[in-house]
Amino acid sequence: MVQLLTKETLYNCCDPSTLKFNTTADISPLEDTIGQDRALSAIDFGLELNSAGFNIFALGENGTGKLTTIRRLISRRAEKEPVPPDWCYVYNFRDADTPLAISLRAGEGIVFQKDIEALITHLRADIPKVFESKDYEKQKTKIIDEFQKKQKDLFTSLENEASEKGFTIRKTPSGLLIIPVKKDGEHLTEEEYEKLDGEVRSKIDKIGKELQEKLNDVVRTVREGEKLLKEMLMRLERETALSAIGDLIDELKDKYAHYDRILQYLDELKEDVLNNLEELKGQPEAPPPLPFMKMPKQETAFNRYYVNLIVNNKNLKGAPCIFESNPTYYNLFGRIESKFQYGVAVTDFSMIKAGALHKANGGYLVINALDLVKNLFSYDSLKRALRNHEIKIEDIWEQYRLVTTAMLKPEPVLLEVKIILIGTPHLYYLLYNLDDEYKELFKVKADFDSRMNRGEENIQKYVSFIATKTQKENLLPFDRTGVSKIIEYGSRLAGHKEKLSSQFSDVADMIRESHYWAKKTNSQIVSGPHVLKAIDERKYRHNKLEKNMLEVMTEGTLIVHTDGATVGQVNGLAVLDMGDYMFGKPSRITAKTWTGKAGVLNIEREIKMSGKIHEKAILIISNYLGMKYAQKKPISLSASITFEQLYSLIEGDSATCAEM
Repeated sequence: MVQLLTKETLYNCCDPSTLKFNTTADISPLEDTIGQDRALSAIDFGLELNSAGFNIFALGENGTGKLTTIRRLISRRAEKEPVPPDWCYVYNFRDADTPLAISLRAGEGIVFQKDIEALITHLRADIPKVFESKDYEKQKTKIIDEFQKKQKDLFTSLENEASEKGFTIRKTPSGLLIIPVKKDGEHLTEEEYEKLDGEVRSKIDKIGKELQEKLNDVVRTVREGEKLLKEMLMRLERETALSAIGDLIDELKDKYAHYDRILQYLDELKEDVLNNLEELKGQPEAPPPLPFMKMPKQETAFNRYYVNLIVNNKNLKGAPCIFESNPTYYNLFGRIESKFQYGVAVTDFSMIKAGALHKANGGYLVINALDLVKNLFSYDSLKRALRNHEIKIEDIWEQYRLVTTAMLKPEPVLLEVKIILIGTPHLYYLLYNLDDEYKELFKVKADFDSRMNRGEENIQKYVSFIATKTQKENLLPFDRTGVSKIIEYGSRLAGHKEKLSSQFSDVADMIRESHYWAKKTNSQIVSGPHVLKAIDERKYRHNKLEKNMLEVMTEGTLIVHTDGATVGQVNGLAVLDMGDYMFGKPSRITAKTWTGKAGVLNIEREIKMSGKIHEKAILIISNYLGMKYAQKKPISLSASITFEQLYSLIEGDSATCAEM
């Protein structure tokens, strides 16, 4: 049954007299989200459930308040939650390429860092000083003198014995040798030795051999003594250094006794100091390889003892809430920076920088889903981190290099975070249907609606929303006529007289534009005419194409008959959506019939200007004609149908009635 639609049928006027206020200045601002009960329930569920995989995807059209709602909800919740621990990296004395991650209670990380800095300051000052002390020099001299005295006594005793037996000790390039001497003290030459009779030579050989063996024993004893001397001097150095640093490290161990990893680190730090005293005593800087070349400042051995604090939660009041607007891999997972020396990139654990996951650890991280999937490596790496419950800092490009280079591999940080992705319904369903891992990691769907019922309660919330915007942004207040026009505008955005749009960014823009036009007229209140003016001006800014098309019809270039009736001809209304503006365009639909059996011919389909939905509508018409007129015998019919003077793609089935 054909029914004539009137303005009243399509348009739901908001009577200003039903609104119980004078201006929005009388209304209390609204902090809660409007018309999103389903989404709010889902978000609360996802935030309260801490089981693995129950991360949240908030989906909805742009302007429905997803980010604002999530920001408010997680901020309220985070205030009541405990502050997560600090994280720092320290040097790994067992494997320098794998820095150690240490967790401390919130606020203790910076204290630990400063304590180690103070320790290093003492080490820099005390270690060189203690080895310059008189007491150390006295002990060192005593040990060396005792060794030298024993060494001298051994050689003196052997020299005396050799002298009594007609021999002396001679130093040669090949070592110390026992050489026979004459009565006048001169060395016995080989010629003189050969002239001696055999008995004398045998006696000399026997005594020389005995003395050489004793000399070898003395040399061995001296060498063993040198080793012992070196050990005694090293022991003295360790004891001397320990007297300077032992108490300092013991104090730190007492202070951090409840951190096993720190106790182990301090023990290893102390041992490293004692094993590298020569390096820590202070050495002069090496000269540049070329006189004109400026040398970079040399790194000292003390640098490896510093603490790299990457997460400091000292000033947090509750759990962290991080909103990452640019989710690149390095922004999410952190990076290992480097600096160039002589054209070579060098790095160490102090150049490790935290990413958004480190900062949000123990709290909440909000990311735009489209930005995440567009950034190379970010999406897959985030899934891996959630699956393994750890943050691993890597050089992501290493796998693509022809030649691998030695890089730091920091110890992963334990991850405990709630991820909230924000995106469109299209992206949500795309990921859900194409990525099985996504289903396991983002189990909570928070669906934001773009429309809500136009009931009394929601109208009151609309009024409160207008009041909130005007008060927060210092805009002019709206009277009842202005509010009623905004409500009607909300229904127009929703495309339904019994609905209101919940895309509040569009509504907020209209509030701001209405304020502008009220200010232009020096009004102190925004009323209905100001809202209508804002709507008209917005239309004027966007309807250039519509005006041009109306001019073409007025000139007769685009033929549209609006009077009378013509067989096989009817006017249809095509809707053109330009993205920021939609308008209707009348189009002449022409049908022609002739004798034949071709059936209904869709000309747009033949020239491939018809969408699939429109093609389906034409086939439905063909089936209807067959059902209506060919129940008992086939009909001989050939017909064509086309949109005249329409040169763009035709899609949709709304023209079916006109075509029929």
